[in-house]
Amino acid sequence: MKKKLFYLLLFCSLFQLKAQDTAVVVKKPTSTKVIWKESDIKIDSDSVAKKHFETNFKSKYKDEAFIYDVKKHEKNAWDRFKEWLANIFSRLFSFTSREASMNFVTILMKIIAVSIIIFVIYLIVKSIMNKEGQWVFGKNSDKKLIRYDDLEKNLRLVDFEKLIKETLNAGENRLCIRYYYLWLLKKMSEREIIIWDLEKTNSDYLNEIKNEQLKADFAYLSYLYNYIWYGEFELDVNTFDKAKTAFEKTIQSI
Repeated sequence: MKKKLFYLLLFCSLFQLKAQDTAVVVKKPTSTKVIWKESDIKIDSDSVAKKHFETNFKSKYKDEAFIYDVKKHEKNAWDRFKEWLANIFSRLFSFTSREASMNFVTILMKIIAVSIIIFVIYLIVKSIMNKEGQWVFGKNSDKKLIRYDDLEKNLRLVDFEKLIKETLNAGENRLCIRYYYLWLLKKMSEREIIIWDLEKTNSDYLNEIKNEQLKADFAYLSYLYNYIWYGEFELDVNTFDKAKTAFEKTIQSI
């Protein structure tokens, strides 16, 4: 009986302690009301300076560093041509990648461009250095033998007979007619039929000639010279032979 009473008291004690531990006391929150007065509001009295943008300020920001929209490169005809070549070389040489074939095409194009420039320089140098001294480019009427510098200024010193022979061997028939004409002026100057002057025209020389037959011959030969030397046409053999004969006949008669 005493033992049962002891267990009962012990159970009641434990239940009371448990109840105290689990009890929660909730306090009602308190609130404080804040009342603001107009005097409590602080007014900003600082002055604001008005600023303006510089004129054309946008021009400072047109550099690539300020361009954020990247435009896709559009392929032109040259790009497509290089790609076409790259595809051909890729099949021929079995390049490991498309980039490798494009690099090969780029290098090849540079080599070709340099070769063309070197070839053009070679032609120019050769045209100056060859025995005839003829320019490769330009109209036929602009060609001359370079070794006879300032030919017309040194008319009395030129061996036209030798010069014409060399020109005929070179096949320069049009230039040959020019030398015949200058040879005619030289002969008339030596015979004091005319007074040679670089600034004179054919008409000036024609007025100086007193002999009527020579005057008529010179007028005809001047016409042939102007027609052949300045004419933009292919000089055929028949026309050249007729002009050559006419010049030689007049020159021999002086």
